[in-house]
Amino acid sequence: MDFGISLTPTATSWKTVQRAEELGFSHAWFYDTQLLCTDVLVAMTAAAVHTKRIKLCAGVLVPSNRIAPVAANAMASLNALAPGRIITGLGTGYTARRTMGLKAQKLSDIREYTRVMRALWRGEVVEAELEGNMHKMKFMQPKEGFINIEDPIPVHLSAFGPKARQLAAETADGFINAWMSPAALDEASAVRKACEKAGRDPNSMYTTCLNLGCVLEPGEAYDSKRARAQSGPWPAIGWHWMVEDGDDAQVPPAMQPLIDAYHEIYKTYEPADARYMTLHDGHLMYLRPEEEQFITAEILKALTLTGTPEEIRERVDMMRQAGYDQVAVQIVPGQEDALEQWAQVLMG
Repeated sequence: MDFGISLTPTATSWKTVQRAEELGFSHAWFYDTQLLCTDVLVAMTAAAVHTKRIKLCAGVLVPSNRIAPVAANAMASLNALAPGRIITGLGTGYTARRTMGLKAQKLSDIREYTRVMRALWRGEVVEAELEGNMHKMKFMQPKEGFINIEDPIPVHLSAFGPKARQLAAETADGFINAWMSPAALDEASAVRKACEKAGRDPNSMYTTCLNLGCVLEPGEAYDSKRARAQSGPWPAIGWHWMVEDGDDAQVPPAMQPLIDAYHEIYKTYEPADARYMTLHDGHLMYLRPEEEQFITAEILKALTLTGTPEEIRERVDMMRQAGYDQVAVQIVPGQEDALEQWAQVLMG
């Protein structure tokens, strides 16, 4: 099994990625949320220059934020800096679009985006829709050293539900899931079944499970200050989704009182017509003070990769047995020293 990290990009993220490479991590996943953090391409470029082996993964690009030829060029340009080490993750844009008040994109947009990028990487002339009309395009100087389309650029899809799994089976090299409950264990086998339905070898699909968590010290509480800092932002995004989407979120009955209480706080956010700007502040980076009361020891134990080294290894083994090829742990800003702990637990 491979072990990776994920991180919110900064201008100096390359230092964390370089350190992860030295510790033996195989992949580094960079989030792409334009209104929260450093541009993903800036962070990935710096990491490409300062590393030699670790795979650098956009996790994930969103079609509406960069037109397909621009994204294809960006990934091929990175591939020239880090040949064979670039992975293009694609998604419907939960965070990136919600921070602008937009809903997720359609899966059909992902399919078309993938089609155009792959054709350009093959060096083909491709016809794509731009500004309401179809236009032909190609990379005009692919052999002049500006880009690298000789080394493959895999596409990994992050999207959930039966239709998304089927799209991944039909169009992607990999599938990205996220741990929010033990149900995540079923996703790896479900996407393999989707591959069989698509007439594809299930073993050709590389599956990744992203996690936040904390390696607890002996006697440390699941909701210690350090555990909350390292893993608390993960369940918080679940609350964001359930508060924002209401009935569509299908809140589990046992959690309804918690979400109702959170919703009362949500209604105080200003401006009233753009509450999403406060709701997503600190998304996957830190807990806001008013969120602390909703992140209990029980929640952190159930929904994150928080536990003793033995408990974490047991859960990771469950992921391995479920069919995941990689477990990737997010390194929260300001908690970079957790890298060594994770390396020891996962690979020591």
